[in-house]
Amino acid sequence: LARDQFEVYYQAQVSLETGRIIGAESLIRWIHPELGVVSPAKFIPLAEETGLIIPIGEWVLRQSAMQVKEWHDQGFDIDWVSVNVSGVQIQRSNFADTVYGILVETDCESHLLELEITESTVMHNTEYVIDVFDRIKHLGVRLAIDDFGTGYSSLSHLKRLPLDKIKIDQSFVRDLPNNSDDAAIATAINAMAQSLGFTVIAEGVETRQQASFLKKIGCQQGQGYLYSRPVTASEFTALLRAEQLNNKK
Repeated sequence: LARDQFEVYYQAQVSLETGRIIGAESLIRWIHPELGVVSPAKFIPLAEETGLIIPIGEWVLRQSAMQVKEWHDQGFDIDWVSVNVSGVQIQRSNFADTVYGILVETDCESHLLELEITESTVMHNTEYVIDVFDRIKHLGVRLAIDDFGTGYSSLSHLKRLPLDKIKIDQSFVRDLPNNSDDAAIATAINAMAQSLGFTVIAEGVETRQQASFLKKIGCQQGQGYLYSRPVTASEFTALLRAEQLNNKK
């Protein structure tokens, strides 16, 4: 962080109905001078263990807020940038105040930010998490549950969370539409989430067949290599520009 070796990449989130890019997920990358690009899978667990995830997470949130504001100021039609939040950030820092401070500092409109938290985090110290989520929701920031279906969340807790979105984990998307169990799980998650008033996004969409199945069951949004790999901010700007030009034709 001190040596400015982190970079935020962005992966497109699209409407399954129109194919339009409607949002992006922020993904941190460590660009090491000798090791090259270090996977977050290698350094994020260590950052969580040491507590360094708090300043790192705050940096990612600030960069993301500045970037989505810049895209909006440039006239690009992008509805939000989604930022992953570690359970450590929520449990060990005054997180709602941090979010508010970054919104003020960056002059970013609150609805342009979406925070993603894993299902397993919600299940630890649920009452505290609900209180933090309520405070963040009051700011006007969107909230999403990541990796849904991989944890053990209770429906009674789920209905109390002020959520906007549930993300179907890619492990249930990978073998669609051929795996009947995954098809049943994806369909059930989608039906349950929508009955609770949540938007549904599926991650790990790599084929047109997967996208077609998800669209057919009513899933609204998709994210994955079918649409775009995670790319740098400038490369993502080029994607937005190309789509903007295409829409004008």
